[in-house]
Amino acid sequence: MAAVSRADRADDAALLAGLALDDPAVSAAFVRRFQSAVFGMAVSITRDAALAQDVSQEVFVRVWRAAGSYDLRRASVLTWLLTITRNAAIDAVRARRAEPTDDLVLDRLLHETLSSAPDLEESAVHRLETEQAIRRLHRIAPEQARAVVLAVVGGCTAAEVSRREQIPLGTAKTRIRTGLRRLREEMAVDRG
Repeated sequence: MAAVSRADRADDAALLAGLALDDPAVSAAFVRRFQSAVFGMAVSITRDAALAQDVSQEVFVRVWRAAGSYDLRRASVLTWLLTITRNAAIDAVRARRAEPTDDLVLDRLLHETLSSAPDLEESAVHRLETEQAIRRLHRIAPEQARAVVLAVVGGCTAAEVSRREQIPLGTAKTRIRTGLRRLREEMAVDRG
C-alpha cells in the first residue's frame, strides 16, 4: 500500500496554493489528483489520445504559471482547471485542422449529443458523467444547448456558432454564455 503524503490529503485550493509556491511534493499530488479529469476532458475534445496527452501536459504547465492568480470566489479548482483544459484542447484541435469542421460532422455531433441516451462503450464513471451532462443539456433551452454543444464539444468559436445557426454574433455569444451559466446552475441543483 502506497504511503499517503500530507499533500495528498490537502484540499484542492491548498494544493493549488502549494503549487504556486513551487513545492515538488505538492506539484506531484496536484497532478495525481487531477490528471484523470484533465486527460478525460482533453481526449473528449480532441478525440486523439496522443494529442490529449500533449494538451494535458500543457494544461499543467499553464496552471503552474497561473496558480498565483487563482480566485476561489470565482470557481472551484476543478472548474478552473477544466476551463483551462477545454481552452487548451480547443486550441490544439484548431491548430491541427486546416479548415473549419465540416457541417455534416457538426450535425452528427449535435444529433448524438442532444438526442437520446448515449451509446458509449467507456467506463461506468465516464458513462454516468456523460449521461448526467446530457440530462442537464436537455433541461436548458434547446437553442442554448445547441450553442453550448457547438462551442464546448465541437470547438466552434462564437462566430462559427453564429454562422452555423444563422443568428447574429451577439446572440450566439449570449446563448453560449447563458447556456453555460444554466448548466452550472443545473449542476448545483444536482449536487444539492
